[in-house]
Amino acid sequence: MRAVARRLAAGVVALAVLGALSACSARATEWGDGEYEVAGGGSTGVYYDYGRHLADELSDSLGVALSVRETAGSVDNLLRVASGEALLGFAQGDTAADAVAGKGAFDQPLPVRALARLYDEYVQVVVRDDSAIDDIGDLAGRTISLGAENSGVNVIAARILAAADVDTASVHDARLDLAASIAAMESGEIDGFFWVGGLPTPGISALAGTTPVRLLPVDQEWVNRVNEQYSHAYRPADVPAGTYGITTSAPTMAVPNYLITSSSTPDDVARDVLTGLFDARLRIAGEVPTAALLDRRSAIFTGPVPLHPGAIAFYRALRG
Repeated sequence: MRAVARRLAAGVVALAVLGALSACSARATEWGDGEYEVAGGGSTGVYYDYGRHLADELSDSLGVALSVRETAGSVDNLLRVASGEALLGFAQGDTAADAVAGKGAFDQPLPVRALARLYDEYVQVVVRDDSAIDDIGDLAGRTISLGAENSGVNVIAARILAAADVDTASVHDARLDLAASIAAMESGEIDGFFWVGGLPTPGISALAGTTPVRLLPVDQEWVNRVNEQYSHAYRPADVPAGTYGITTSAPTMAVPNYLITSSSTPDDVARDVLTGLFDARLRIAGEVPTAALLDRRSAIFTGPVPLHPGAIAFYRALRG
């Protein structure tokens, strides 16, 4: 009996090992043995947090070497993906639309494609709760960070200021990323900052824990003006009361966020990424709440950024 038990136990272990090996070998052969990166934005933002957990999940399920890289944001992410420096990246829908059209921050069209619409990001114009700044018009003459260079935040901040008839030249732009903006707000070096990200953004939550903050309202009229002039990628939205300790909801502007890759990424690799992304959705959402917003029905709506052919095949198979 003991010998039989030992043989059964050995068989179970062998099956477990074979299962693990088959899971890794199920990945597309196009992956090869290289190391891959997810362009993930600043380390205190949702992009980085989401990217870190996604990289870990894909590394475990596919047996590949995938890691997240800190970047300046959407523009930087798109450039890295287009050049092949990163396999995956996060990008705001408006900036991604500019990239495929070769306008705005991009001198020529970039060979990038969307894998999924992940969630909506919210414009957050942050000031201290005791600040005399009450609306966007009060930013003239103030020291405000409009976002880091090569960031989608910088693009949206300029568009909102123009819609609100505030000359960007009248704002003393500190040009900081989120982490530096938070540090500068805590030390009193800046009067406020723009951010575009998921709710809640971890770094701003931490800031609000030590320095009470408010969010300036972004009027729907301004959202309409921006849409008329640009890509119609924006919609009016509200940051709910309770977020960062604010007592009333704050009207703002939302923009979709996409997971992107190069047009040259093999179809099977794109399929592997999406399979892993959807399989890990709830696990990632346990650490990154916005990950729970991924939905296979809305994930395909990435226009005007085309879906990658591998993504099209993946979503069609889901319907089948």
